[in-house]
Amino acid sequence: MNPTFKKVHSEIQRGMRLSRCKKCGCMRGTLANLKASLPLLKLKDAAELLQNVNEWSSQLEPQEYPCYGCKYCIPPEAMTILTSKYPLLASATLSSCEIKVNDNSWPQVEGEYTVLDKSAPVAVSTLASIKLEDKLARLKPEGLCIVGKTETENIGIDKIVKNVISNPSIRSIIVAGKDTEGHKSGKTLLALWENGVDKNMRVIGSEGRRPILKNVSVADVDKFRKQIRIEDMIGCEDTKSLVNKITELALQTPVQPAVSGCGCHGSCCDTTTISMPAVLVPKASITVPTVKAKKYSKSSIKLDKAGYFVILPQKDKSNILVEHYSYDNKLIRKIEGKSSRDIYLTIISNNWVTDLGHAAYLGKELSRAELSIKNGYRFVQDGA
Repeated sequence: MNPTFKKVHSEIQRGMRLSRCKKCGCMRGTLANLKASLPLLKLKDAAELLQNVNEWSSQLEPQEYPCYGCKYCIPPEAMTILTSKYPLLASATLSSCEIKVNDNSWPQVEGEYTVLDKSAPVAVSTLASIKLEDKLARLKPEGLCIVGKTETENIGIDKIVKNVISNPSIRSIIVAGKDTEGHKSGKTLLALWENGVDKNMRVIGSEGRRPILKNVSVADVDKFRKQIRIEDMIGCEDTKSLVNKITELALQTPVQPAVSGCGCHGSCCDTTTISMPAVLVPKASITVPTVKAKKYSKSSIKLDKAGYFVILPQKDKSNILVEHYSYDNKLIRKIEGKSSRDIYLTIISNNWVTDLGHAAYLGKELSRAELSIKNGYRFVQDGA
């Protein structure tokens, strides 16, 4: 076996001796890439290494994390050794990492992030700082559209590009938190914005191990770079500083039209124009009454003659199940969906709720259920 293949073999074998590597998406992805690329070389040594790759693949354990965050990430380093010697293999890699795009919803590409306001202008990537996402989501700062981690310099960037260009409301991205060791996803995102990609879709100027984008086009990248600005706050995990920056960027951004479900602002959806009655705005000099909200107990909400709802988050399916009961405890129907908004509007449009107080309560609880799935905490439905 020639020196290059020996090095690759040695590195992968070293990784497969480590329990954390067997459970990591980095190892799984690298082995899949080797399976896709080695046959292209038509060399005896490549065929021999491929046999080892197949054997290692059978020894993998169920994936527990996409990237463990090691300072020296063995699998990508092994891949870099191979593609440095045989550059033609770069275009054949990442074959197992295709992302699924849903043109009828937003975000178009699902992932581990939290959507707060689809029409807001600021997105935040917390890179490898997973807890930072939850902290920001709980604060719900005005102007924040979406927040989530970005651990890889290829698929992670692909998802950001797809989701941003499908929502014209997003005009700024804050890159914060701890950057991923080796992958350098934060620096790669900055390099993409500043430099774009070369003819092989490699991010120009990136220091990441595999900064090759396989799920977006050059046109997508160009649109992304023109649409947004990126604020480099890599290393910052201070929520106060981040909230201040979100507010600052939001105030600098012109108001965009309201975003539709798929992020297209209505360009791909049937729209209905609703004529609203004219509203007479009082002159500034006229004093209008200010009503102080009263404090109401939970018992103040009247029973809805249409029945009541039991909300059941299904975290294993990333799904929300809602059971509709009559007041004699008879199950009337079940409503399923991934979005609290979709479920709420389905219930409203079918007149399955008739009391305004009950409708407001239902919307609040559905939103809490959706957040519990995204952020991994236990959901207990509040009594009306």
